[in-house]
Amino acid sequence: MAGKYIEVDPGIELFFEDTGKGDPIVFIPGFTFTTESFEKQVSYFSKTNRVIVIDPRSHGKSTKTIHGNDYVTHGTDLAKVLKELDVQDVNLVGWSFGCLTAWEYFKQNGTERLKSMVLIDMPPKSLSVHVDDWVEGALDDIAGIYNNSLRSPQGQREFITAYITGVMIQRELSEDELTILVEQSMNTPYYIAGNLFASGMFSDYREAAKQASEQLPTLTVVAEHWAETAARFTKELSPKTQLEVLGGHMMFWEHHEKFNQILEDFIKN
Repeated sequence: MAGKYIEVDPGIELFFEDTGKGDPIVFIPGFTFTTESFEKQVSYFSKTNRVIVIDPRSHGKSTKTIHGNDYVTHGTDLAKVLKELDVQDVNLVGWSFGCLTAWEYFKQNGTERLKSMVLIDMPPKSLSVHVDDWVEGALDDIAGIYNNSLRSPQGQREFITAYITGVMIQRELSEDELTILVEQSMNTPYYIAGNLFASGMFSDYREAAKQASEQLPTLTVVAEHWAETAARFTKELSPKTQLEVLGGHMMFWEHHEKFNQILEDFIKN
């Protein structure tokens, strides 16, 4: 499948792949990850659907730039891609920080071009002083990642390796599997990763998440390690969303057969 590029700002191109025909599904990867994350979804859904996967600004094969490494800009970029491709009735799937892009798109454009939204394992507000909220982590831990890990290529590599093995994947990975996943992240330079991390951690999309769930069919898939907190928080904020619990943070890769069935059932219904 040949990739293509769309210019979203002067000198800034986003890489995307577009394959298959039918009801369109658009996948947005998470923090520093790429179109490769969704290889198991592309191979499955492209048999029955039009499948579009995008490397966001400064991710993967897209242009690396010091400008616009925030989720407001990423939402604007997504709108430009969907307009350029003239795609309608999109089933929009965001993973991790890719959910922030999806919510920002909705915040800027409402339901335009959208048929449904799928949010994979991301709280709409990453930080909170309220202990019962679903958040990314304790404030001191998040500050430590930003101030220490994302200050060098080595720090970024060590952080993402620990995150993959401790949070994203439940089983033991082979050396080759781990290398492939780590190198996806390392396509984004550490100084850009730091900007994206800060933007994501200080985002608050609770209202967008609530409104989206009221105006569109939405599916929220959360990982098992924080399922109780995430499920309670999600049901309070977005009671109309369909909620599923599966695997770790990258469950769509590790448990792709179960995930694909959940997604297929949601889209068909």
